[in-house]
Amino acid sequence: MEKGGLIGRGRTAEVYAWGKDQILKLYQERTPGHVVVQEYNLTRAAYAAGLPVPAAEKLVEVDGQHGIIFERLVGPSMLKSLASQPWRVTAFARQLAELHARIHQCTLLPDHLPLQRQQIERGIQAAKDLSTPVKEATLSYLAQLPEGFSFCHGDFHPDNIILTSRGPFIIDWMTCTQGNPLADVCRTSLLFRTTKLPPGSPLQLRLMANALRIVIDTIYINRYLQLQPASRRQINAWQLPLLVARLREVENYPGEKQILLTRIRAFPQGSYALK
Repeated sequence: MEKGGLIGRGRTAEVYAWGKDQILKLYQERTPGHVVVQEYNLTRAAYAAGLPVPAAEKLVEVDGQHGIIFERLVGPSMLKSLASQPWRVTAFARQLAELHARIHQCTLLPDHLPLQRQQIERGIQAAKDLSTPVKEATLSYLAQLPEGFSFCHGDFHPDNIILTSRGPFIIDWMTCTQGNPLADVCRTSLLFRTTKLPPGSPLQLRLMANALRIVIDTIYINRYLQLQPASRRQINAWQLPLLVARLREVENYPGEKQILLTRIRAFPQGSYALK
């Protein structure tokens, strides 16, 4: 079977039609094969745990690139639905929190899940534009934050939620880990406040994102804290290491990188021993 028309494009892969009932997620050539295998295995584990996840059918190689065949989900992403129906922001934000809490409440964790803390540490160590003392201070601060043993998505945001007639489905499990759920929530919150949409995104989508990012983040956090008792302070405690770790991800996005660097340098030096 050959790939069909292009359905969507992200930062690490493109999605194509594959027959009538499936899609092909085709990764960029620079993506190592083991990363693709990891997403395949982790997606199947999330599916087996009873979470609303598309079935990962098989691993393939197309045009010399690694790919995964998934069941096809019919429906828009939550992000696109927000753009066309901004008056539903409260409902969408609450649904996002409820889905995130459902992941964190999952008791059937896959074997050999990557560890969240190690993933954050690798990101901090690989961050450019920061001195070694700053990275060491950030790692020292991270070591003081509480461990966690929950199933965490690692990249949870409205564009990774597909709204179908069967209900919402969560996609893109490449970065899921075992760790502290509040770190997972903090990352989502930071994505709302620091992420720029991909180049070429429709103007309406970009205007909506800028206007609603703070609103949806506030509603999302409030609803999550109703479901999973904690405090905003406990969530915010994860900001610094997550901001630094994300620098590696936005290396090719200078506007986004500058937002992160500005936030990192705004942290009180005495609190985090930063120089």
